[in-house]
Amino acid sequence: MNLSESARAVFAVLAEAGTATRPQLAAGARLSKPTVSSAVAELETADLATHSGTVSGGTGRSAAVYGLGPAAGTVLAVDLGPAQTRVRGCALDGTLLAEGTGTRPEAADTVRKVLDTLPVGVPLRAIVVAVGDVTAQDREGAGMRPATEKAGPIFDAVAVALPPGVPVHLENNVNCAALAELHEGAARGRETFGYLRIGVGIGLGVVIGGQVLRGANGAAGEVARLPYPWDDGREPRHEALEERIGSPSLLRRAAEAWQGADGPCPRTAERLFALAEEGHATARKAVALHAAEVGRLAAAVAAVLDPGLIVLGGGTGAFPQLLPGVRAELGRLSWPTEVVSSTVGDSGTVVGASRLAVARGRQTVTGGTGAKH
Repeated sequence: MNLSESARAVFAVLAEAGTATRPQLAAGARLSKPTVSSAVAELETADLATHSGTVSGGTGRSAAVYGLGPAAGTVLAVDLGPAQTRVRGCALDGTLLAEGTGTRPEAADTVRKVLDTLPVGVPLRAIVVAVGDVTAQDREGAGMRPATEKAGPIFDAVAVALPPGVPVHLENNVNCAALAELHEGAARGRETFGYLRIGVGIGLGVVIGGQVLRGANGAAGEVARLPYPWDDGREPRHEALEERIGSPSLLRRAAEAWQGADGPCPRTAERLFALAEEGHATARKAVALHAAEVGRLAAAVAAVLDPGLIVLGGGTGAFPQLLPGVRAELGRLSWPTEVVSSTVGDSGTVVGASRLAVARGRQTVTGGTGAKH
């Protein structure tokens, strides 16, 4: 957009604040009051800002309150999870405008339904799609397509529902969840940590100095590629560690250990953990062994990154029952590292993707380069 530098600065402050008075905008943008008045007028003319009310000050005077105007636009965030698709539409101040959830086969329809409920006539500024894959980056930072066939087919199925002409940015789903933990979850106030997701698959979001580490190939944190097994006479296999620690293997090992007197064998991780919580001996043993293996992976993370904090999330990783075993094994093998359970839950990925989408959308207005998240 062809905005003055001061108008771009004021818009950035207003988008971050949601609503603000001119003195607040002046303080946030570090501009003089006359400059801010001119910038606000420019933004109002472009429908990027609007007068939304007044507030009384301590001296009894009233100050005009401004919010984003209709031309500021909206953004879309899509989490293409292994079982569920979660979609959110947000304003550029982060306000949630619409959301939807559907099964993986319903992904495109879920996206369309959310798009249909966004305000009519308001520009869609950016789309962020979170995928369970490495996302190859182009020179402008927008992911062109998932790097492997893990998420390629589902992304292609959803792409047909996305409106043409709107920038689409891909991001790894674990990185998105790590952002949610950083800003709204268990890692608030911590600039450096690792978010370790354990579910059907495994993955690591690495946050250093408040920024997600992506790596030269966009593959930082792909712990599924750690060599495993690594022993005399045993060759590492492709993504064998993910096969070992993922929830299908957990349930298979539990079934192998299950005895006739144990009752019905659990078919889901949730049921297995529920039985362990009730004191079921075989279930407790299966959970304890799983916790030890997750602890060994956490020790590998700590040995390389020394993050100080590891947040456990994902379909099985978020169960608090894992914490004692993970902490014990990590403490035995590596540096002192705090381990906590995720607090953002299943919505973490779409929450993080929404933050990225909002940042990207603001850049289309201000002309900024690269989202610093």
